Amino acid sequence: MGKLFGTDGIRGVVNAGLDGELAYQVGLAAAAVLAGEKQGGRPLFTIGKDTRVSSDLLEAALVAGLCSAGADVLKLGVFPTPGVAFATIREKADAGVVISASHNPFEHNGIKIFNGQGFKLSDQLEDKIEDIVLNRREVPRKTHGELGRMTDADPAQREAYLDHLAGTISSDLAGLRILVDCANGAASATAPRLFARFPKLRCDVICAEPDGVNINNGCGSTHIDRLARQVREGGYDLGIAFDGDADRCLAVDETGELIDGDQVLAICGADLQSRGQLPHDTIVATVMSNLGFRVFCQERGLTMGCTPVGDRNVLEEMERGGFLLGGEQSGHTIFRRYATTGDGELTALQLLDVFARSPARKISQLSSQCRRYPQTLVNVTVDSKEKKEAIMASQSLQEAVDRAQAELGSTGRILVRPSGTEPLIRVMVEAREQAQAEGVAAALADVVRGL
Repeated sequence: MGKLFGTDGIRGVVNAGLDGELAYQVGLAAAAVLAGEKQGGRPLFTIGKDTRVSSDLLEAALVAGLCSAGADVLKLGVFPTPGVAFATIREKADAGVVISASHNPFEHNGIKIFNGQGFKLSDQLEDKIEDIVLNRREVPRKTHGELGRMTDADPAQREAYLDHLAGTISSDLAGLRILVDCANGAASATAPRLFARFPKLRCDVICAEPDGVNINNGCGSTHIDRLARQVREGGYDLGIAFDGDADRCLAVDETGELIDGDQVLAICGADLQSRGQLPHDTIVATVMSNLGFRVFCQERGLTMGCTPVGDRNVLEEMERGGFLLGGEQSGHTIFRRYATTGDGELTALQLLDVFARSPARKISQLSSQCRRYPQTLVNVTVDSKEKKEAIMASQSLQEAVDRAQAELGSTGRILVRPSGTEPLIRVMVEAREQAQAEGVAAALADVVRGL
């Protein structure tokens, strides 16, 4: 892992680790590296952002760096992360840049780069950019007519993404009544227009009034309670929740019960399997997937591909095996037939399409086919990367985990892992009973704190 790029790009609190100077240097370095890859001609970057108050600052600095090094920039404005990937491919750009910290609070932000094929930038190219920035290697600034040019995307370029999404399903969604939570994030700019393309769908939208500081604040996929309550009280068929950059989607059923990423995979995977459209009868998931999802796959005769946490890892396994469906419990779902990355709005449409075609009268009838075992997640704050590594290498921790797993037996599961984006070690425990999961997780968290 580099010192600049983490598992999902560059992240930090703005002006307390991530500032305009760093963004400018990243822009310079990215333009220089991609120009070298292009081997002739001026590289083109697309750039999109979420609604954080700091996104304008970072965008301006990035654009300045990119243009100073001779790259052209197409500005998409507030736009979902997967929309930037789509636009990068459609416009035949050499790379796409997203300014977002996803589900994190507004004071955080981040920089993520896609290659020209809409995939997250390779480790090798990230390393080259990182080397230039951290070692302060000189990047020639262009002058005269060699300076890069910036263009604002016209509405048609942005609408093409929504047209693409709408074209991925066959149903008109008639008769469904849904409530959509945009997290006061990037989906605020696109979701209302997307769902309006289905005039027979009755759709209400909440948390679509961003003010720069209310992104993910008590709303969206990481704060599902508000949506659940309003769906239950309003008599909706289904609730949809996006995160800040709209690359993930969770849902709630008509009773307000959570439909997590595992259950979305189960619903959509079972449908694809029944229609002969699930290659190798395989769904790719991660080590964080609930035990209930594993049981579901066994009962359906499905193979569950399992990767480390991170949608990049899921996608790599999908590409390796030619699989078309994969994702994370947290709501990153990849429909490879239509996208190169997790896409919350695409996921919502696929879920709605399955429901609209199903004989099930309630979405809970579909989600119940994948039981969710009681699960507890405890986050333990760790103040440095070195401390994380020392704790994870501890023999005492391994012995404590082994004892706890023996206690749970085959009806439980333990996963202790360091966060790739935050100063945390996560302790996850699944068990047949909630009290048992909570007790084991608390005990293991105490072990981590004591190391």
